[in-house]
Amino acid sequence: MQSSQYLSQLNAFEKMSDEPWPEDAVLYQPYEAEQILLPEHASCLAVKAYLKMCQLPFEVRSCANAEYMSPGGRMTKLPFIRAGAFIVAEFEPIVNFIEHKGSAIGQWLDDDNKADMRTYVSLAENIFTMAELYISFVNKTVYEKVTAPRNGCVFPWPLNLIQNYSKRRNTLRLLKVYQWNDMTIEDVIEKVEKCCETLTLKLEESPDTPFFYSDQPCELDAIAFGHLFAIITTDLPNMALAQTVRKFKRLVEFCQFIDGKYFQMSK
Repeated sequence: MQSSQYLSQLNAFEKMSDEPWPEDAVLYQPYEAEQILLPEHASCLAVKAYLKMCQLPFEVRSCANAEYMSPGGRMTKLPFIRAGAFIVAEFEPIVNFIEHKGSAIGQWLDDDNKADMRTYVSLAENIFTMAELYISFVNKTVYEKVTAPRNGCVFPWPLNLIQNYSKRRNTLRLLKVYQWNDMTIEDVIEKVEKCCETLTLKLEESPDTPFFYSDQPCELDAIAFGHLFAIITTDLPNMALAQTVRKFKRLVEFCQFIDGKYFQMSK
């Protein structure tokens, strides 16, 4: 999104800040069982967790063309929400939108902690998303056995081949922008491991509370859960990412806590 568009969106958010959260808000995503890919699944989980933490009502709607309905985004374009007159895509813009409506969690943090927390959010989102994209599109076995079949399953032949080629080309271009295209799998695992170490140290700063900051959730809890839980619960031919995350017992326990509190209880 260009800076002028971003400022325009923020101004529009401010004008709508007095309106209540709509009861008929909808979160759009690809089909989970047949279609959704690891990076998209992680992003969707993070947004769902955040909305649940904010206690905001929403309906989940799965669509084969969710990616192409999205207004765009920096990485996965998904999920996107329709809330009243607004359609907003990806984790950070959705969080910004909710903050402008005064419904966000984490408002109790002081300015220093908010800045600190957003640094961790950026780190987690960038590292985990790039690693998920890498394993899904660069690893040959994962791409051929999981990514291509799932991404192309909603399109007839030969359109499925064209769509797979286009998505892989765009993903490799994004990885190149972030300088992940020439990495080896060992390089990727090292980055993920260091990110997990950093998150573990942050959790251990509050050993008697289940969240990253004190006893209340914030956006870091949502983004970390979305990526970590998606990684450890997604079955891939190459489980290197999951094996790396599972080495960090504190993070696994954190994921189990968030899943139990916000997802299992709502079923």
